Amino acid sequence: MSTSKSVGTSALSCLFCLSPLCRAARLPHQARAPRVDALARATLTTFAASLACALAACSFGPNGEPPAMPQPAHYGAEALPTQTVPAQGVTQQFVNGAQPVPEWWKLYRSDTLNALVDEGLRNSPTLAATDHTLAAAREQLRAQIGSSLLPTIDAGGQATRNRALAIPEAGPNTFLYDVFVGQLQAHYTFDLFGAERLANAALAARVNVQVYQLDAARRALAANIVTASITSAALHAQIDTTERLVTLANDQARDTARRYELGAVSHADLLNAQQSAASVSASLPALKQQWLTTRHALAVLLGRTPDAAPDDLDLAQLHVPEQVPVVVPSDLLRSRPDIQAADAALKAAAADVGAATAQMFPSLSLSASMGQGGFSWPVALSGAGAIWSIGASLSQPLFHGGALVAQRRAAQDTYEATVSQYKQTVLAAFQNVADTLAALEHDAQSLDAANVAARSAQGVFNETSARYRLGALPVASTRSSEQQWRNTQLDEIRYTSSRLTDTAALFQAMGNPPAEAGAAAGASPATATAANAGTSN
Repeated sequence: MSTSKSVGTSALSCLFCLSPLCRAARLPHQARAPRVDALARATLTTFAASLACALAACSFGPNGEPPAMPQPAHYGAEALPTQTVPAQGVTQQFVNGAQPVPEWWKLYRSDTLNALVDEGLRNSPTLAATDHTLAAAREQLRAQIGSSLLPTIDAGGQATRNRALAIPEAGPNTFLYDVFVGQLQAHYTFDLFGAERLANAALAARVNVQVYQLDAARRALAANIVTASITSAALHAQIDTTERLVTLANDQARDTARRYELGAVSHADLLNAQQSAASVSASLPALKQQWLTTRHALAVLLGRTPDAAPDDLDLAQLHVPEQVPVVVPSDLLRSRPDIQAADAALKAAAADVGAATAQMFPSLSLSASMGQGGFSWPVALSGAGAIWSIGASLSQPLFHGGALVAQRRAAQDTYEATVSQYKQTVLAAFQNVADTLAALEHDAQSLDAANVAARSAQGVFNETSARYRLGALPVASTRSSEQQWRNTQLDEIRYTSSRLTDTAALFQAMGNPPAEAGAAAGASPATATAANAGTSN
């Protein structure tokens, strides 16, 4: 026992003799030994205290909890009404405090629309790419957990033939010899201060960011398909109405030209009729271009080529949902994927701060190897060829040119930036909900007025047509009243489309039910494992 203690003290003393503190003392080796023992005891005490601090779950960084956000009494600048004004016989009710609807597009009660959304969710290349990217991120997380928290064991073999230079005193001959070695090597680094666990927690949180981004992409794809389908159907209806207006305007221009030849109207009347017909005709190509562009975009959203775009829906067959959920602001933080992704990014940044701090503390590693070796195969495979080694290494960063401190400060600044980004994401979500709620109320008002105008204009047209058939009015009066009716129809189609698409935007703005969001975040067992490992520190 005494010999062992002496050897250990001597080795430790020699180690400290190399330090600047020991060299500065300028004392003989024997005189420094007691002081070195004191330094060794102080160092071991400090290390033990640091280890106890780590094991006691000391915090090396922020806890990653999102900052408290203001909870508005209502989303917009004005209080939310309980329902919209009735439009086309439908009053939309705002159900305050309701949960989001997962498959909200089914509330439009269109089997064709449901089939299009299902097809897009199955076949979208963008969604498939995002899904595979998430799968790759999960595998990278599993790889990092395995390499950082478990020991590594490698097998190796080596067979070499060597030529040694001749030694002049021994003669001119050179020496040729073989070396055969085969061994297993093991290495393990103790995660004393949680650097690896925190790094794994940061990567796990970033995987969660991609989980929420995939969910947001899936919901955005569904919303885009619904919006494109409604827009294409509305544009188709507008084209049909505009083509009828073009026909009426051209007929009116031809009649005016004949009347001008007979001297019944002035040249200015003829020019006005021609200008009106040309203006209506000029609006038709732009509508058709917009319609084709929308159909092409819809085909790509479905995973088709543009030439395989689906047929348009019948706008009259789409039913606007009568009840729309309005999630309270506190629940919106848990239901919107973009806010959940910002929360996960915040946790990742907090773990990065802890990992950067843990890098400034000691690191302990163990290594071992065993195998067979020799200068010939018989010797290498015999008992005499057994070789092994075992060792431990302890390192403490002392001077890295300020790099470790700068990295920690950078991680802290990144965390503060992530906090601000989280706040901005929440505020943008509140604004998104407020805008869509206001849009729905104003859409209903505009649609109701347009519907009243269209019904009135149609009534005038019906009466004018009846009087024309009795011979009381000329055909020009009938065309004029039909033109007024068709123009009001265009407005009604536009406001109907806006109401349907803004309803889809509101469902999209509400996010997912919180239970679904939680299930999405916990979809990967490796993610949960790393997160638990990180929070244990």
